[in-house]
Order: sequence, then C-alpha cells, then structure tokens
Amino acid sequence: MDKERLIYLHHCEGLTWNQLRSIVVADPELKSVFSMDIRRLKMSFGYSDLTAKRLYQHMRQYNSTYIMKNLLRQSISAVTIFDKNYPPLLKNIYDPPWVLYGQGDWTILNRDKMISVVGTRHPSKQGKQALEKILTPLIDDNWIVISGLAKGIDTFAHELSIQNKSLTAAVLGSGLLQIYPQENRALAKKISEQGILLSEFAPQVTPKRWHFPLRNRIISGLSRATLVAEARTKSGSLITADQALEQGRDVFAIPGSILEECANGTNFLIQNGAKLVMSAEDIQNESI
Repeated sequence: MDKERLIYLHHCEGLTWNQLRSIVVADPELKSVFSMDIRRLKMSFGYSDLTAKRLYQHMRQYNSTYIMKNLLRQSISAVTIFDKNYPPLLKNIYDPPWVLYGQGDWTILNRDKMISVVGTRHPSKQGKQALEKILTPLIDDNWIVISGLAKGIDTFAHELSIQNKSLTAAVLGSGLLQIYPQENRALAKKISEQGILLSEFAPQVTPKRWHFPLRNRIISGLSRATLVAEARTKSGSLITADQALEQGRDVFAIPGSILEECANGTNFLIQNGAKLVMSAEDIQNESI
C-alpha cells in the first residue's frame, strides 16, 4: 500500500469511508484507479455519476507531492491505518479512519491509561465540580484525557489537563486548519503543544453536522473506557456511549440530580448498565 496515494485519495472531499474502502479492496496497490475515466470508476466501484466525476476531477487537479508538501508546511503529520504508529486501539473498531491527521505527539495514543470524556455543551456547576473531582486524581496518575474540543464538558476536561501540566488529545469534527468552535483556537494550540490534535478530515475541511457522530466513534475508539459527565437523553454524548459499547469498551457515567435535565442522560445510562462513578478509583479499579 502506497501511503502517499492513500492520503491523496483521502483528500477527495465527499468520498465516504465505504467508497474509499471499495478502492482499497479492488486495487490494494492504488495504481489502476489513477488511470480510470469516469465510466470505469462507476463500473469498477459502483459509484454514482456525481461521486465518479468528483474523484476523477480530484485526481486531475492535484498530485500527491503537492498535498504532502502542504501537510509538511502546516506542521501536520498523517498516519494511515497501514502504518505502525496508527493508534492500536482505534485499529480494532468496525470502521477505523483510513487516515488520521495530527499536530502533536502521536506516542501518547499508545498509553495504557487513557480515558475518553464526553458531556453536554451546557454543564451545570455541580456537573463540572463532579468531573473535576473524578478527573484530577486520574490526571495526577498520568492518565491521558481524550475529548472533542466542543464547548462545555469537552473544553473543561481539556483545560483540567492543561492546567495540571498533563497530556491530552482532542479529536475534531473538522480539519486541523478549521478549528471549531473558533473560541477554542487558543486551547487547540496548547493541546497541540501539550498532547495532540487529531482529525480524520483533511486539514481544510470545514465542520458539518454529520461530521460529529463520525468524530465521536474516534473519541471512544482511542481508549478502553468512556466517561460521560453530564448529558441530556437525546445527545451526541449518548451516541458516543453507544459507539463505545459497540466497540466493546467500558462506559462510565457520573450520576446527577433527578432535577437536572443535563443529568437525565447519564442517569439513563446507569439504569441501562453503565458503571456508576463516584471517584477516580471506580475507573482505575475497572480499567487497568
């Protein structure tokens, strides 16, 4: 498998995981695809007319050298699923990203002690205090906190790590050059210096609503356990918890007041088998 060719094809915006898989399966060396016209792309891979035209135009617009130089210029490194330094736990999920783009230290994703943290964008004061009580001892014990750089719980979890001079990993729902939300740009820079920023989207890709469920499967897939801090019953955090369970990972939840709407989701998870967490030891005893 030629790494540069895979990264080059991966830069074709709109090409889905399954569509790229069809190329990798039919053309493992990624050679014949580059000589195909639109008709052959449709016949060989079952693409729609729009997908075939988009890929054909992409293959004639840039070359792989241009894209690799661009990544280097932006201090972005790319790791494919076929590389030795691809995060080992992530490789075991059903649909691991073909390519991951990163700024920072890739080696932190090989640690044994990692915890994925998700939660509401509008946490309560008590919710943040509860998360701090649980995360701080883990951070002091050199655990890596993985989250999604979103407002609320994600931001708070990353900031706790930064403040305690610990490493942290943020998975984006956009390209690394399109930080979202914009108010977290300074935090993203700190994370790239004190951990790693990650995305499966090419660097210039802007955030779209459907990107975030895709991002969430990476957040849960990078570690053996996901902690849900506060979440409503219909939320991305519960989707992440479901993905973690599908991936065979542990799901922990911090209980909350029955009077708080943002605790309804976590209490629901506990009712349905998630492990109730009241201290860092509850996670340490289960996950190591």
